[in-house]
Amino acid sequence: MILCIVGPTGVGKTKLSIELAKRYNAIVVNGDSMQVYKRLNIGTAKVTDSEKEDIPHLLFDIVDVNDMYTVYDYQKDLRNILEENKDKNIIIVGGTGLYIKAALYNYVFNEEEDSLTYDELSNEELYKLVMEKDNNSDIHINNRKRMVRFLNKSDSLKDKDNLLYDVKFIGLTTDRETLYDRINKRVDIMIQDGLIDEVKSLYNEGIRSKAINTGIGYKELYDYFDGNISLEEAIDLIKVRSRKYAKRQYTWFNNQMDINWFNVDFNNFNNTIDEIVRFLEK
Repeated sequence: MILCIVGPTGVGKTKLSIELAKRYNAIVVNGDSMQVYKRLNIGTAKVTDSEKEDIPHLLFDIVDVNDMYTVYDYQKDLRNILEENKDKNIIIVGGTGLYIKAALYNYVFNEEEDSLTYDELSNEELYKLVMEKDNNSDIHINNRKRMVRFLNKSDSLKDKDNLLYDVKFIGLTTDRETLYDRINKRVDIMIQDGLIDEVKSLYNEGIRSKAINTGIGYKELYDYFDGNISLEEAIDLIKVRSRKYAKRQYTWFNNQMDINWFNVDFNNFNNTIDEIVRFLEK
């Protein structure tokens, strides 16, 4: 059995994955683009060693925070794991929809050496090509580098909605007010648990990698350490951006994948587990 647990940040995916892994003697595989990085622990809400309960966890802490890890890398790594563990129950858990879909569906990537430079085209001509490819793109006409990268974008797809594996998709959800309240409180807990010290250690080493520059909870505190904003402003930004990210996650999963959604009973999580088990075993 391959089970994929998805949903927005802060909804209980990690807890569910552990409980189901114990029940079905499964291994757990990361489906979050930030949790692949070492040293990004508190800010990514990464599963702790005690939470793992001796269950094998793969694709966590596999990349140095200075290095680049792409959706293409994830596709290869997850597919290798699925191939190597055919005889086991596998639970993929995370909220990065693009990574999960690229690995489980028939995403076909272009070879990097086929990339074009478009040196002969003006910005205006490049922009026209961008609009032809995606008329909803927000790339600015003066951002030539980004336009070229977009036109060479490696997620050139074929049959992208063709699911390659027998997967059951489980989504955890709750009402917006409850979710946003949980996100706000979780950020406060992260601060209490040492997020500022975690980020300051990276900052003091001069690490300014893509993971740092894009990770919610890291880029905001870097702005604070740079003296651009106050600590209070940084924490508020983390909450705001986490809530917006959760909204985008819902939109992605609803539009891109066929998810079986379950409302979480936060007062008694066992009720949610039992409901999902009944669904899986019917």
